[in-house]
Amino acid sequence: MGISHYIKEIGRGARGAKPLAREQAADLFGQILDGQVTDLEIGAFCLAMRVKGETTPEMAGFLDATHARLNKLPASTRPVVVLPSYNGARRLPVLTPLLALLLAREGLPVLVHGHATESSRVLASDVLALLDVPARTGLARIEAGEVAVVGTPLLHAGLTRLLDVRRVVGLRNAGHSVVKLMQPVDGPAVVIGSYTHPAFATVMTELFELLGLTALLSRGLEGEVVSDPRRTPQLEGFLRGRPLTLQAQQPGTLPEVPGLPESLAADVTADYTRRVLAGDLPVPPAIAAQVAHIQELSTHA
Repeated sequence: MGISHYIKEIGRGARGAKPLAREQAADLFGQILDGQVTDLEIGAFCLAMRVKGETTPEMAGFLDATHARLNKLPASTRPVVVLPSYNGARRLPVLTPLLALLLAREGLPVLVHGHATESSRVLASDVLALLDVPARTGLARIEAGEVAVVGTPLLHAGLTRLLDVRRVVGLRNAGHSVVKLMQPVDGPAVVIGSYTHPAFATVMTELFELLGLTALLSRGLEGEVVSDPRRTPQLEGFLRGRPLTLQAQQPGTLPEVPGLPESLAADVTADYTRRVLAGDLPVPPAIAAQVAHIQELSTHA
């Protein structure tokens, strides 16, 4: 046992490193999730993958290991919309709660999962708690029209430990990529994915196709899966792995979004979300379009 022989392959730098096969990646990641390796090996793995970058077969292996170990939520009566939320507010307020509640208003069951790895960020769970949607303490079924907030520790303790490495080394690792792609529901789901770097968009596209997932993919809002309210992004859909172009990217940035707060504070963001849901402020068109496309994907998932 141990992963030192894998680290020798992936840890030779950006040019000298060799990619792992899917089965090797699954074995490596499984040992990490099971707590069978040392802290030193985990640190070496995180930094090696950070320098090398993950390939599609490696990410598939990491997800194989993750899905084999996850504590999954029961299937719902309708496909569950899965919204990973791990970045939080950076320069704009976190609007993932707005997306979640708009989807629930359309009768969809919605799962928001996440885990804080930076103390300074306002997370979607912080805003949702102020909107009377507290984090769950168990993994009960999500009903239609309901938003469930689930912390990563409920899904898998080993995955949480890997995410927490960021608190020590200050860098994201492969675990942060895995949580944005995993499907923590034991039944039909629509995974909402986002990317910041175009290279990872390619990997995510290949993974959704390879794994046969129903998903939506777009450039996110500072790492969150909700669309930037100032722009019209390209939206790519996947129906059981089959790609569909749902929306073309439009040039330009809106100079102003009505009512969008400048403050990142959770209470200010919660108030903005309430006002949009009440109809006092308009739903940003980019987010309204995202909701419509997710609804359509859900009907075929």
